[in-house]
Amino acid sequence: MVVNRRKTPTVWVGRVPIGSNHPVVVQSMTNTDTADIEATVGQVWALARAGSEVVRMTVNNDEAARAVPEIKRRLTDLGVEVPLVGDFHFNGHILLRQYPQMAQTLDKYRINPGTVGRGKQQDPNFRTMCEVALEYGKPVRIGVNWGSLDQSLLDEMMDANATRPEPKAAHQVTLETIVESAVRSYEWALKYGLSEDKIILSAKISNAPDLWWVYRELAKRTPAPLHLGLTEAGMGISGIVTSTAGLVPLLSEGIGDTIRISITPAPGESRTKEVEVALEILQAVGIRQFTPSVASCPGCGRTTSTFFQELAQQVSRRLNDQMPLWKTLYPGVENLKVAVMGCVVNGPGESKHADIGISLPGTGEAPRAPVYIDGQLATTLKGERIAEEFMALVEDYIQRRFGKPVVE
Repeated sequence: MVVNRRKTPTVWVGRVPIGSNHPVVVQSMTNTDTADIEATVGQVWALARAGSEVVRMTVNNDEAARAVPEIKRRLTDLGVEVPLVGDFHFNGHILLRQYPQMAQTLDKYRINPGTVGRGKQQDPNFRTMCEVALEYGKPVRIGVNWGSLDQSLLDEMMDANATRPEPKAAHQVTLETIVESAVRSYEWALKYGLSEDKIILSAKISNAPDLWWVYRELAKRTPAPLHLGLTEAGMGISGIVTSTAGLVPLLSEGIGDTIRISITPAPGESRTKEVEVALEILQAVGIRQFTPSVASCPGCGRTTSTFFQELAQQVSRRLNDQMPLWKTLYPGVENLKVAVMGCVVNGPGESKHADIGISLPGTGEAPRAPVYIDGQLATTLKGERIAEEFMALVEDYIQRRFGKPVVE
């Protein structure tokens, strides 16, 4: 899919560029106690290995603030250079001033206009965070969330709405307030010295249609790069589907410069699930390619054997496991297309469309599995070792097409 992206400034978060014509960046967030250095380092390492290009951490108290430099040091020792973002609420203006080493270590600050303070304290607290960012040359993400919306601004806009000849529904005014909070905060940050290439905006909501409306308005009203994602999307399949429904229409319109999938992990489930979903969304709509794609049929009455399912799973697992090494040794391997099909109906045709594909015998078909490479029949596999032989053909194809391993 070709997307005409919005023209925005480039905001550098560590060594990662966000905005302009740069690739859409995948983000994630830890759910460890940041003061638990060992647990947080382990989770950041896992998120980065899964493909997260920026990782956010909660910085909510003195212990967390003191832990940040050591977390960064240990990650560097492990060879993990992923940028770290500090997530601040309520006391961020205090922590950033009291812990300069933490402020210097972080690569970006997240500011929520609804939690920086109320009344007379709101402006000076927000200003302090912007001034610290300016002092250390750090970008900020101004992140409005409808679960913590600036109540004074909401009251102001509700009062104004009540004076209209035909008042809008309260829900619509809430959506307009979310946009207004982000836009006003963006303007305040500029007034307090931050340049356009130091500000990213977000406006998080928990249902897709409202998200579409808010981000389309935000894209019209500011040139800032936008961090895109639903908040509190839910668990499991529901959270994945809701997040996908929220992001895909906007991404297809060129709205969204960096994304996070906020799904609730099941007890004991790896935090990396949100990264995996983000990668799959970007890859499915053709915005970025991270791993080779494996096309496989869903199965039907012609495929009562589970062999093709097992082979598709084996191929996918092998490709994913090898990608950390292969993406270095074989540049471009992420664009590989593999097909593992279950019968003669669509098997040969789908296999011809892939770079390399196999059409396995369905129920009652001859025990033969033709393999197609670059659209041409290359060989026919038989016997008990079809899976092993096909994987060997895949790996041989990768080596021939994408280059030979570098010999040190």
